[in-house]
Amino acid sequence: MVVDEETRRAILEDWEKHPMRRPRVEKVTVNIGVGEAGDRLEKAYELLKDLTGQRPVYTKAKVTNPTFGIRRGLPIGVKVDLRGDRAIRFLNWTLDAIDRELKASQFDEFGNVCYGLEEHIALEGVEYDPEIGIFGMDIAVSLERPGFRVMRRRKERRKVPRRHRLTREEGIVFMEEEFDVTVVE
Repeated sequence: MVVDEETRRAILEDWEKHPMRRPRVEKVTVNIGVGEAGDRLEKAYELLKDLTGQRPVYTKAKVTNPTFGIRRGLPIGVKVDLRGDRAIRFLNWTLDAIDRELKASQFDEFGNVCYGLEEHIALEGVEYDPEIGIFGMDIAVSLERPGFRVMRRRKERRKVPRRHRLTREEGIVFMEEEFDVTVVE
């Protein structure tokens, strides 16, 4: 067990006592990095569009790497941000593909978690299509407490104090409680 019982109990009591401290899923970012422009990138775009039900955006290379034939500004991947119910459904779908098991090292200091799928055909209901091929994808789950809008809003923007930010332990407990995930060392 990654988080000891005493800490877990304290976190759950805190959430029970103060509902504004209970975390929630802010967004789920799905990224497919192809590494090249062209036909394979277009196939990744269509695949991500079919899997998520949203239109992806292209990600561009930040640096030039002549060894791989990559120029700065060249589109080399696609990504999409999911929010709300769509994010929760996609998160449950991908967690089933990895048997609902995450490593403690996949959580950052603010409770966010990232994991990957080596093959998109590991998802339930997705069959192999020779026209498309096989793509891997990275999934990043951003967690936050209610009230974080003050940090992003346009008018009267404020800083969120450290005590209101999520910790790694709280992120682990949230994923274990809400999504029935097993976190291992």
